[in-house]
Amino acid sequence: MARNEERRAALADAGLRVLAREGARGLTHRAVDAEAGAPRGTASNYFTSREALVDGLVARIGERLTPDPAVHARLASRAPSRELFADYLRDIVQRLLADRDVTLALLELRLEAARRPSVAESLGGWMRAGFAGDVAFNEGAGLPGGRTEIALFHYAVDGLILDRLTVSIDPAISIDDVIDELVDRLLPR
Repeated sequence: MARNEERRAALADAGLRVLAREGARGLTHRAVDAEAGAPRGTASNYFTSREALVDGLVARIGERLTPDPAVHARLASRAPSRELFADYLRDIVQRLLADRDVTLALLELRLEAARRPSVAESLGGWMRAGFAGDVAFNEGAGLPGGRTEIALFHYAVDGLILDRLTVSIDPAISIDDVIDELVDRLLPR
């Protein structure tokens, strides 16, 4: 079987589904092969170790959660404001909730990072780079809030996503209302 990026992506997607459904303990090369409907040994040909598999999943999460350029172009055409900041935040939350398997897999990897230094290294670098990119984007776009506010929003969104993907403390509350309240309380005027 020829190595190709489509096959690698399909295997990584299968790995994300396994991770979301079974947790980190269920993530094996054999489970990825079965989920992908691939012959035994295929995943290990593309990801030669568990660390390589995790690295591949982290990269695939990044690809699948990448913002839609059309959405960001539309947002970027607006004048910087608190409302625009809230709309960028809505886009992030929408992407995380729209791809449940990817987001659950990301949460599983974050938990696994607490127990395995190799996972912490792979995931931590990716997350810190994303955070630095968010801070730089915010500054470049002229949006309100700095490094501290961006960190606070990450912490808040993590909790919101965990709440919506697991057992919600208040499933009736509107996500838009939560975002508006977060912006109102966390962004300086």
